[in-house]
Amino acid sequence: MIEDDLRAAFTRHEPLTPPTGPLRVAIDRLATRRRQLRRRWQAGGTALAVLGVLGIGVPLFTPERAGPPQADLIGATERPVATGAVNVLLVGIDNRGSVPPLADSVLLLHVPADRSRPYLVSLPRDLEVPIPGHGTDKLNAAFPFGAGHSSPDLTKGYELTRQTVAKLTGVRIDTGVVLTYSTLRTLTNEVGGVPVCLPERVQSVHTRRVFPAACQRLDGAAAVDLLRQRYGLPDGSQGRDRNARIFAAGLVRSASDQGVLTNPVRLAKLLGAVGPDLAVSPGQATMLDLMRLVPTLRSVDPVGLSLPVGDPTGPSRFVQVDPKLAPEFLTALREDRLGDWVARHPEQVNPAR
Repeated sequence: MIEDDLRAAFTRHEPLTPPTGPLRVAIDRLATRRRQLRRRWQAGGTALAVLGVLGIGVPLFTPERAGPPQADLIGATERPVATGAVNVLLVGIDNRGSVPPLADSVLLLHVPADRSRPYLVSLPRDLEVPIPGHGTDKLNAAFPFGAGHSSPDLTKGYELTRQTVAKLTGVRIDTGVVLTYSTLRTLTNEVGGVPVCLPERVQSVHTRRVFPAACQRLDGAAAVDLLRQRYGLPDGSQGRDRNARIFAAGLVRSASDQGVLTNPVRLAKLLGAVGPDLAVSPGQATMLDLMRLVPTLRSVDPVGLSLPVGDPTGPSRFVQVDPKLAPEFLTALREDRLGDWVARHPEQVNPAR
């Protein structure tokens, strides 16, 4: 009897029930948007997390350690999300032995105010530049000049490099990254190796290892070996910068495929592995500050560029800026118009894979 009454009541009220079609469409649309946002955070967050790998960051690390690196790197922040253009200085150093480390790679990550996509600008290490307090020398010399010869201070090395790059480019450096090869080796192994497709054969002058002109997966030791190579490359240091961009793109893909930043267990393991080599400089932006820019980007795939320069000259092999292209390029960088410059000079875009 009760069952019959319930059935009759449902029958009487059925015409009042709204159609399910529009509701189902709305639910599907919301689910799709959430999946897209999740993927965007995963790819973009990972990209920013490994941007310091000569191309694609973690915050500046220094000898001062102020607590667990996990908390510093991904901890909450009350700072508002940046709205204008953002410039991040990326410095890769080789810290083997007691010799003060040279900056093997110096790059500037430019995130435009319109958040269209990031631009990764390579600054040649052999570029002749004025270094504050040290006359004129190669760009990579700024780091050891600042760090000092006995007990090198990475913070001071970064700071002098930042001042040098700011004077060269005329842009404000908002934050920075320093990455040692030992950290890079650990990071590569933690993501299971990195796939790269090299356009030309490379033979290591250090280990005699041969990297064929083909697609291959590199472990940490091989990755560091490749990124150290510049002798024997047709373009020397610029060829090394190109290989660094190819490697960085592969690292991003490998980390993204494994969902490192979306898996708390994997993220904790990764930070635990590289944590001993990392410490956050007080006052610098945290990883979270950089990651919060990701949802505002229309594309997280960086455009690879190099500061236009000429061929090396003289016994010291100094590199000079291109007198025709460089001034226009630097003006576009300062005025946040790199997109327009690239449209006029598409041949200057460097492949990242």
